[in-house]
Amino acid sequence: MYNELYEAWKQELDNNELEKVPSDFYSRLADYLRRLKTESRMLDKKTVKARLLNVEMQNVKRMIHELIQTRYRKLVNKAIKDEKIPSDFLTIEEKKIYTGLQPLAEAYQRLTENILRGRAPKLSVEQKPGKVVLRFLKDVPAIVGVDLGTYGPFKVEDVASLPSENSKVLVKQGLAEKVEVCLLCEKL
Repeated sequence: MYNELYEAWKQELDNNELEKVPSDFYSRLADYLRRLKTESRMLDKKTVKARLLNVEMQNVKRMIHELIQTRYRKLVNKAIKDEKIPSDFLTIEEKKIYTGLQPLAEAYQRLTENILRGRAPKLSVEQKPGKVVLRFLKDVPAIVGVDLGTYGPFKVEDVASLPSENSKVLVKQGLAEKVEVCLLCEKL
């Protein structure tokens, strides 16, 4: 896994475009780091192996941090420019982030346009048709939505946009509550 991380990190830093990574890349990285930590706890800290493992963990953490930050900046720039990214280039987690970034980028563009036209800054984030924003009141395992997309798992206080049919069921069961999304609401 170290070599795979190193190659992904190097490619991401060396190129301006978003690089393709496997959809489960982040979960495998987390598992790899967890295994390193477990192995480290089992070793005598004074041994050479323990010191080498500690250096490896520090390198892995640094590369993961730089990789995620670089990919995030690229995702934000793509969303601002309204550029599409092939979904097979993104991890499962990044797909969710990117989906949430697009309406926000559009909202900021509308805000700028309104102000430049001399209009009062009234702005709300438009939801995709058939989607409802929920705040989770209890932990909920991953579910398959009516659109056949996978959503979750969710922890208490997570906020997510789900198909309205699934949202109604979750609200009715007391697992979540509907959230009104409005960045800046002013009366004209």
